[in-house]
Amino acid sequence: MQEIQVLQSAMFRRAYKRLHANQKADVDDAVTEIVHNPIIGEPKIGDLAGIFVYKFKCNGQLTLLAYKYDEATRFLKLLDSHENFYRDLKRSD
Repeated sequence: MQEIQVLQSAMFRRAYKRLHANQKADVDDAVTEIVHNPIIGEPKIGDLAGIFVYKFKCNGQLTLLAYKYDEATRFLKLLDSHENFYRDLKRSD
């Protein structure tokens, strides 16, 4: 099996940097899930077509992670709570 490259947008990197260590562990677990099973997220339609959103608990709070993928890469776009998530995601494109 080939090595899968995980890429991050600046918005994702900034959000990740602000997390506490225990929250980063939850996000790392979610990223691992996405790397192994990229169709785990919910595919978006319309102007967000091609983007998947994976929902998971981070420190007990629902957190959303938006990403794109192909066979060789996983591109992590946005990490945030549900509030304003889709608005920010549309701006990020």
